[in-house]
Amino acid sequence: MNILGVETSCDETSVAVVQDGRTILSNVVVSSLKEHSKYGGIIPEIASRRQLECIHAVSEQALEKAGLKLSDIDAVAVTTHPGLIGSLLVGISFSRALAHQLGIPLIEVDHIQAHLYANFLRQPDDQSPQPQLPAVGLVVSGGHTTMFQVETLPHFKKLGQTRDDAAGEAFDKVARILQLGYPGGPAIQKVAESGKNSEIQFTCAAIPDTLDFSFSGIKTAVLYHHRDHQNDETYRVDQVAYAFQESVTKVLVDKCMDACASLQACTLLVGGGVSANTRLRERMMAAAQARSIDVHIPPMALCLDNAAMIAGLGYHLNGKVRQE
Repeated sequence: MNILGVETSCDETSVAVVQDGRTILSNVVVSSLKEHSKYGGIIPEIASRRQLECIHAVSEQALEKAGLKLSDIDAVAVTTHPGLIGSLLVGISFSRALAHQLGIPLIEVDHIQAHLYANFLRQPDDQSPQPQLPAVGLVVSGGHTTMFQVETLPHFKKLGQTRDDAAGEAFDKVARILQLGYPGGPAIQKVAESGKNSEIQFTCAAIPDTLDFSFSGIKTAVLYHHRDHQNDETYRVDQVAYAFQESVTKVLVDKCMDACASLQACTLLVGGGVSANTRLRERMMAAAQARSIDVHIPPMALCLDNAAMIAGLGYHLNGKVRQE
């Protein structure tokens, strides 16, 4: 079964073709990120206008790369939530029209759950086994930080979530405080590489006895530290960035290990834009290995928003989103 996926939940315009929910035949992603950078964040109107302009061309390119025609497509899967309303409408309208024209099913997909499904995707020449279920899943991105239990596909049970800022949102806001630019995640990661120290420490709210997160407090702590010490002779932005990154990655890893222990899960799935962070990957891999947990994190390209994960999960949904 060839499913064409459409993803337009934020600033990316992506169309992909995935075969049998596993094999990526094409995955085209066009981003308007450069146009948003000067504003320090995503401008919804700019995002939706660019998506409207290019979605048809992106879909044609995805079909060409897959070596298929529209008549070879068996279903269309599209992100319907969550996301920017204008951007979602572009993708949904395009997908509805295409599915209606072809007389094939339209499958509605949850963007957050699809980030976890990215771990099940493979390139045509990759025959490596897929993750074993049941599993614990962590989606960590600019807009979401959510923990799931995944018993079987496509069933996702929410275990916890952020009570305020998402982890990626905290990275962006701290990068703005430190004047490192946008997007904040890559900027902080790069600067933090030279800032290793044990003198500066920040902590995230623990929220004990839950699998919830909170990143608003650490953002405020960085703001006050920067305000009070930025004129000190010994003040170094890279050390502040390092301390912030260490604290955020630690709480993400700790909560994942707690969830795996509580549910006796031997598989951990991680997805979302922040999962591209090198330090998070290092710490998650090390902690999982010490506990004999099989951890899966997608390749960098599949950590970011893309349509392959939408098409892949759509294969299992059969046109009906199921969520506990």
